[in-house]
Amino acid sequence: MFGRKKEAKIRSARVSTVIGQGTQINGDVIFSGGLHVDGTVKGNVRADDGTDAIFSLSELGIIEGEVHVPRIILNGAVQGDVFASDQIEMAAKSKVTGDVTYRLIEMAVGAEVNGRLIHQEDTANKLVAAESDMPKKRANPKVKESFAVES
Repeated sequence: MFGRKKEAKIRSARVSTVIGQGTQINGDVIFSGGLHVDGTVKGNVRADDGTDAIFSLSELGIIEGEVHVPRIILNGAVQGDVFASDQIEMAAKSKVTGDVTYRLIEMAVGAEVNGRLIHQEDTANKLVAAESDMPKKRANPKVKESFAVES
């Protein structure tokens, strides 16, 4: 209840790529599926558009660049902005030096953000809100209001 299915889903996602401890990547990493980093990436980390990708960064991992992934689990250091279009979990040893843009966020005691936390609403909620803000249409659009001007 209360989001347990979603939580279980993010933690049980399948990791298809691992960047191990002691490995350094110089350049951008673009992936789909699951990516786990124990090493260092000096470049941006980005999931393919339209995928339900997940990225996890261990306490040993370092990213020097931006991260653009729907679902993110952090416990290491990111020096750059982070964009989680779905959900981000920040564990106790996570440290972001940059802005964090998210839809859902979970932060453990000890997690650190040196930047802004920017909440993004769900697009379905935005559509409902936008429709409710629109002016109401008149019952008979052919009828025009007339005004009399006195001189």
